[in-house]
Amino acid sequence: MVKAVFIESSHSHYRDEPGRVYHFPNSYLSRVEQAVGDWVIFYEGRRGAGKGYHRVQRLRNVVPDPADPTHSYAVMDTASELDFKTNLARVRPDGRLWETGLAWMGGNNTSAVRLISDDDFAAIINAGLSFNTEPDTLPRAPLPDDASGFAENQTAWVPALAPDRTRVLTSRPLRDAAFSRNVRRAYRGRCAISGLELRNGGGRPEVEAAHIRPVEHDGPDTVRNGLALSGTVHWMFDRGLLSIDEDHSILIARDSIADEIVHRLINNTGKLIQPSSSALGPHGVYLDWHRRHTFKG
Repeated sequence: MVKAVFIESSHSHYRDEPGRVYHFPNSYLSRVEQAVGDWVIFYEGRRGAGKGYHRVQRLRNVVPDPADPTHSYAVMDTASELDFKTNLARVRPDGRLWETGLAWMGGNNTSAVRLISDDDFAAIINAGLSFNTEPDTLPRAPLPDDASGFAENQTAWVPALAPDRTRVLTSRPLRDAAFSRNVRRAYRGRCAISGLELRNGGGRPEVEAAHIRPVEHDGPDTVRNGLALSGTVHWMFDRGLLSIDEDHSILIARDSIADEIVHRLINNTGKLIQPSSSALGPHGVYLDWHRRHTFKG
């Protein structure tokens, strides 16, 4: 097994389904097959949304494209997907490329699938999962003892570089901490359903990060599978008393919630309050899952 970088674009003609499958020509098949069972970093350049290196996910297997024998699909482990807190341009702050074996121009620089060394992978993961302790990202409670990499009293996470960063990517406490910070930051500390923005004296937001499709049902730790919700609203959402429709209208299990409670907890537009960037808003696939499997309305 070996780690890889997959290049994607929001304007691509390939039949990608981000978070699920990556569509590629069979000229890259041998490279992709080497990465099965290992981790893949996704990069999107200026021809796409310009995100740079922006998320990581484990590659589960490869299957042929049934409609085109010249192409295949890389099938991703949906539950392993994790957004970076900091998107990275292709060049490090010191002027070197993150992928040290990459040509500056031409050659393998144009490849859509690139194998990457453990050292380069570790460097990208360390930088991509670093964070600043701005108020919207601070946790509401102390983190577990094994979550030292995300400790609240640090201004940035810069652990000693180690070739194997898989513990970071598979540790539930660390993934929860990264997910929580990313979601609260995207919604700027405001509850997406009630509209309330409550903060303590240090500016720390009251909101919690809620998974739309839960982790126990293979929900990924991505902002698009998350909502920033106040504690009570989070409890109601997880129990199916609230959900979100296709047009982002807030759905209410009327038989379970009194009208008086609805008026107190739902913002007066009756619509989900979205992040400032539409790219960070909840994905319809996860909202559909919640309506079908959790909502009691």
